[in-house]
Amino acid sequence: MERIQPKEQISSYIIQSQEEEIKRISEELHEGVGQNLYSILTGLQYVKSGVSEPNMKNYLEEMEQLIEKTIQEIRLLSVELHPPALTTLGLLPAVKSYLTLYTSTFGILVDLESTGEEKVLPEKNSIAVFRVCQEALTNIVKYADTSNVKMSFIWTEDKLEITINDFGNGFQLEEYTDDNYASGIAAMKERMLLTGGKCLISSKIGEGTSIELSLPL
Repeated sequence: MERIQPKEQISSYIIQSQEEEIKRISEELHEGVGQNLYSILTGLQYVKSGVSEPNMKNYLEEMEQLIEKTIQEIRLLSVELHPPALTTLGLLPAVKSYLTLYTSTFGILVDLESTGEEKVLPEKNSIAVFRVCQEALTNIVKYADTSNVKMSFIWTEDKLEITINDFGNGFQLEEYTDDNYASGIAAMKERMLLTGGKCLISSKIGEGTSIELSLPL
């Protein structure tokens, strides 16, 4: 008889498979599609240098600007899918990199503080915590109606604690019926659970929402 795997093991396998696919797509966007567009842009610039007819030159300039804009959007999307810093530099630098993109895209300022000595986390845990932070910040854009967020990392010898406060609209957790938000919250808690950590969410109408993450080191 086939042995049934525990729910946690199955969930962990699914998430790991998803992350591997996301990383592959991110690299393909950056190194494949992005590089191809850059080659097209270079060729277009070469063609433009040999054109003297004003209307055609203006048209080529418009195409050049469009391709440059598309290359930038692909770079941003690639970073959002899987920041290179997450693998090479670790969780905190990856979050800082993402916050730069986040603020430039949505206009929401995030005050990030980190206290204590930063620790090196297993890549699996770094990805899990990063995704939870990413989901929290995305929800702030969708629901909080705020322009300022406070985020803190507290490193101790045995755990990492992260808090995210949005000071926005807030909501009643027990009365909230948005299916997408509910599933997002469930996914955040599931990811932290699989790392041995916790995700606590509290909210008050008019005072905002607070998300507290705890990860054993």
